[in-house]
Amino acid sequence: MSIWVLERGNMNQAVLSNKQALVSEISDKMKNSQSTVVCEYRGLSVAEVTELRRNLRAENVDFKVYKNTMVERACDECGYDELKDCLNGPNAFAFSTDATAPARVLAKFAKKHKALVLKSGIVEGKVVDEATIKELSLLPNREGMLSMLLSCLQSPVSSFARVVKAVAEAKEAGAPVAAPAAQEAAPAAEAAPAEEPKAEEAAA
Repeated sequence: MSIWVLERGNMNQAVLSNKQALVSEISDKMKNSQSTVVCEYRGLSVAEVTELRRNLRAENVDFKVYKNTMVERACDECGYDELKDCLNGPNAFAFSTDATAPARVLAKFAKKHKALVLKSGIVEGKVVDEATIKELSLLPNREGMLSMLLSCLQSPVSSFARVVKAVAEAKEAGAPVAAPAAQEAAPAAEAAPAEEPKAEEAAA
């Protein structure tokens, strides 16, 4: 066996190992992400792609370009056969632990740059279509959701906080602490003695 044949065999083995490592990398990203979005970027300039990467990075979204054949193998490993239907043309893949971030950033960018096309994705372990990705893009990020929840709770929390503050101030002043209903009844009780003279006059 010639040295050329040995070198070729070693080279083929190295290529095969690199491909398998790449497939494993894609599989891990799919499994560990709450959301994966597939988009076609054909027609975007280098400057536009750079801008898009910067926008995604600001939301902690990992943006990668892989060969479709490598992604297809990863889909086979992870059980996402339906995703393979959209793997044609030059595709990029956005991965994130935030379920809404990739769709939100990509959809916003696509409004100004028509060359970017949202195609499909995986959300919380399920393959979804373009329509679902666009609907997902309308939701706020995690901080936004928490803010919305806080707004819903804000009114009762504020009322409770005012009551606690009033009780604390009363204690500091040394005044007796009474429930709001009792405090409202107190003026009526204080007014009662004023009626006694009238009763005595009537008796006289």
